[in-house]
Amino acid sequence: MSKDLNSPFRTKTVEQSIRDTEEPEHALRKSLSAWDLTVFGVGVIIGTGIFVLTGIAARNNAGPATALAFVAAGIVCALAALCYAEFASTVPVAGSAYTFSYASIGELPAWIIGWDLVLEFALGTAVVAVGWSGYVRHLMHTNLGWDLPVGLSGPDAGGTFDLLAFLLILALTAILVVGTKLSARITAVVVAIKVAVVLLVIVAGLFFIKADNYSPFVPPAQPQEAGNGLHAPLVQLLFGYAPTNFGVMGIFTAASLIFFAFIGFDVVATAAEETRNPQRDMPRGILGSLVICTVLYVAVTLVVTGMQKYTEMSPTAPLAEAFKSVNQPFFSGAISLGAAVGLITVSMILLLGQTRVFFAMSRDGLLPRVFSVTHPKYRTPYRATMLLGGVIAVIAGFTSLEKLAELVNIGTLFAFVLVALGVIILRRTRPDLHRAFRTPWVPVIPILSIAASLWLMLNLPAETWIRFGVWMAIGIVIYFAYGRRHSRLGQAGADAEY
Repeated sequence: MSKDLNSPFRTKTVEQSIRDTEEPEHALRKSLSAWDLTVFGVGVIIGTGIFVLTGIAARNNAGPATALAFVAAGIVCALAALCYAEFASTVPVAGSAYTFSYASIGELPAWIIGWDLVLEFALGTAVVAVGWSGYVRHLMHTNLGWDLPVGLSGPDAGGTFDLLAFLLILALTAILVVGTKLSARITAVVVAIKVAVVLLVIVAGLFFIKADNYSPFVPPAQPQEAGNGLHAPLVQLLFGYAPTNFGVMGIFTAASLIFFAFIGFDVVATAAEETRNPQRDMPRGILGSLVICTVLYVAVTLVVTGMQKYTEMSPTAPLAEAFKSVNQPFFSGAISLGAAVGLITVSMILLLGQTRVFFAMSRDGLLPRVFSVTHPKYRTPYRATMLLGGVIAVIAGFTSLEKLAELVNIGTLFAFVLVALGVIILRRTRPDLHRAFRTPWVPVIPILSIAASLWLMLNLPAETWIRFGVWMAIGIVIYFAYGRRHSRLGQAGADAEY
């Protein structure tokens, strides 16, 4: 740890972080394997992104070259994943980017990223739950002729309260209280269904591809209408650069959009403490899930842009509509069902990630320690899980999708930046530390990861940056009012425990 224990940039040693995981009342059960972690990763990455963003990017930004945009976005994530893999195998402690930052950059940056992740995972869980509710209501109406009362259908459907989203979060909260192994088994079943649907799209769609739909593969560039005010991308307000649609630069414009289809692989790192052999299995889980999803994304994009001309693709349900365009309603219905089932795991794993970050911050004293006590039987952070599950259930019940904006995305990218920076710093400050997995070509890979993440952040609207800044400001106030004074690391001088 840093010598100055009064500094907000005091660091917590890797050894101390690992010792904290051995406290009986604050210990999590180690039950996950590399396979479980890979399933978690695939389960959270394959969500609405592959079912929705494919059509938006192809129709508006890159045409058939959207497949290359998925490759570009996958490379950006791979750069970050290499950094996450080194940290997660070296510091196998709950908390992901929060814990990594605490060990390398300092307590205040760690608090900031932890506060950021709490928001990211909370909104992400709520967004996906509301999206799942919409799919289920649509399937109930189309196939069974059932309709919920308008008042219980949620703000997006003209109602007041989204009952289905609320109940989903409560059910997932109960599952996570019982244990991560149970949630891993449920996730494995749902992921199998979800991947089967994706493979169905690829295999069945191959028979309906028309070569003409690929021409031109990279459509001619078109200047994009410049935004204005707070709705404009920050890069435009700062440098006057407006993104281009189609052409070579359109591929990168599409990549900044579909990058969000990859969000979630970093959640795997939050389960490091519950992994039986984290030094070996964390890199496999993180990198394995990312590779699998990138291959599936590229294959699906090539198939659907070959089935239907990109100019005619649906911006809301491109996969289902592509099969409708070739008179295959059965496959269209199967895709909708797969999407609805698949979103369950996305919500559950995002909620899992949030509770582990909250748990880690509580165990360090930056949040009340009562939330880091684990269940005597299930060894899960049940108090934090029930608190956060209840809050998010209410948020999901009363919130419209439109109001959640891109806060989830900017939070993820910010975490990528700090983790990559942390790898560089820890290599310099602790060269003696055993690293089961080493990020190659340090500092080149981390620097490229930072640059790529910052570029995507600059392409987000200015209003998103303002909202993010407000949330961060609130977090800093809480840190100096509570966290800094109650930090176990900060009390080390007077406490024999440290």
